[in-house]
Amino acid sequence: MTLSFELLVLLTVPAACVLLVVFVLWQHKSQREERIAQSLQHQLALEQLRLLNAEIEEIRAGFIGIGQRVIALEQQQRSLSNQLSEVAENQAQLAEQQQKIDMFDPDSKLYNRAMKMVQLGAPLEEVMRECELPRAEAELLYNLHKT
Repeated sequence: MTLSFELLVLLTVPAACVLLVVFVLWQHKSQREERIAQSLQHQLALEQLRLLNAEIEEIRAGFIGIGQRVIALEQQQRSLSNQLSEVAENQAQLAEQQQKIDMFDPDSKLYNRAMKMVQLGAPLEEVMRECELPRAEAELLYNLHKT
């Protein structure tokens, strides 16, 4: 029995070694394939990261451009507001000067009356007669102020 046990050990040990080598090679191959797959995933992730960084850079550049446009528009709006204030101030001064002129100039009262008559739809002949205006002046007022 010792011979058969020895023979069994002699046959089993090399077979176990062969199986162990096959298992190690199979594990090595599996790990290598897994590393290749991980490497591909890593490369894909890096490419996606590069694309996302490029998109973020485009968005950032767009925001900078929008910010610059907003600043320019705010400056333009301030400038227009200042101009509008100046125009309103000038208009108020002109209206005040016009009132002063109207108070001291009797002829301007006639022109104002004629202007109101034209705006209310009075005929040309009536405007001439009531305001004692020559035809040319009455026609001028009529053409300027008729509605």
